[in-house]
Amino acid sequence: MGKAVFKPGTLGEDNRSKNGLFLISVLLLWGLGIFTMLISTADTAERIFKEHNKYYFVTRQIIFSAVGFVFFFVSSIVPLKFIRKLIGVGVVVVLIMCFLPIVALGHESHGATRWLTIPHLGRFQPSEFAKPAVVLFLANLIDKSMERGDFNTGDSWLYPAIGLIAFTSVIILQKDLSTAVLILTVGIIILFVTGARLAWVIPMVVLGVFAIAIFVVMEPYRLNRLIAYLNPGEYTLSLDYQRNQSNYVISAGGFWGNGLGTGMTSLNIPEIQTDYIFSGWTNAMGLVGVIAYFLLLGFFSWRGYVISRGCGNRFASYVSFGCTTMIMVQSILNVGVVSGLFPTTGIPLPFFSAGGTSLISSFIMCGLVLNACNSDHEENVYSARKKVGGFATYEGIGQEYE
Repeated sequence: MGKAVFKPGTLGEDNRSKNGLFLISVLLLWGLGIFTMLISTADTAERIFKEHNKYYFVTRQIIFSAVGFVFFFVSSIVPLKFIRKLIGVGVVVVLIMCFLPIVALGHESHGATRWLTIPHLGRFQPSEFAKPAVVLFLANLIDKSMERGDFNTGDSWLYPAIGLIAFTSVIILQKDLSTAVLILTVGIIILFVTGARLAWVIPMVVLGVFAIAIFVVMEPYRLNRLIAYLNPGEYTLSLDYQRNQSNYVISAGGFWGNGLGTGMTSLNIPEIQTDYIFSGWTNAMGLVGVIAYFLLLGFFSWRGYVISRGCGNRFASYVSFGCTTMIMVQSILNVGVVSGLFPTTGIPLPFFSAGGTSLISSFIMCGLVLNACNSDHEENVYSARKKVGGFATYEGIGQEYE
């Protein structure tokens, strides 16, 4: 039997006292994202929009933020036991929305069909909603399996695996491999830390890597990105132009940065407002700014995991852990791409990159983490926590946590 790495309900504190610091971390990330958009996108906006609206992307991001805060508030106050009843329907709806751009109402951009066009309402990217949906789906299945006492026995791993495969497959069909890899990675992390057998987890990792390699080879543009990544300096004006420019912008920032409103005028990164927005922050603030960002991301992750471990409700604990991990892993992947550590992908930086759907999805996940703070005061799916011989155990589960 696998051993749980993540142990919910072991801090023995009132979880409601922890939500303040987590809320501060969310507001700081969002505020820093708006500020970075302000100092990095003026030249790009003026170049794209002939009316010289240099604050276009900032204004648009603030409007989406208003909508995001509504979703943030709703997802933080609606009882998790009510949300849990809707998971089945929600998963089906999200899967259908992810499939629709492939067959109808899809908007193609940069060779991918990731956006769903709704007449008179605009476009949105349904794969972004797959992120919280996968977390809720896995948390629900794992908790129910533990409640029945059959976790890690028989074919209890089958339904989580099928769900992960379904989500990643339909997103790959949209030619959004980066989001599929993110969801698969976080899904496997959730299974591992909750105690799934390594005999299940390791084959899933191997098969996942093998499948990713196949999908990279199948698409010429993905293969070209990999070739450019493996041969730095050879395709600086063609295949690797964007990453090369990003590295130049970052290195130009030095230790202290070029300061606000400087350095970006003559440096051309195509669509810096999206996936490469972090290079604008680095150019302005330098290495000091990079350190500050990672300290803030670490603070956010730490507070999210503190909330997760403090939950007396196991389902809420896993939801909080999954949402925190999703945002943290996505942030690290984006910064890795921008800095040249990873091959170029189309994954946005949470709270920074322009894009309403991505921003709303991040707010929803943060709202779910805050919601977990109050989960102890709902009807739990298992009975009271007890201490027996130095172990925290839960009645009716038959599983021990150190």
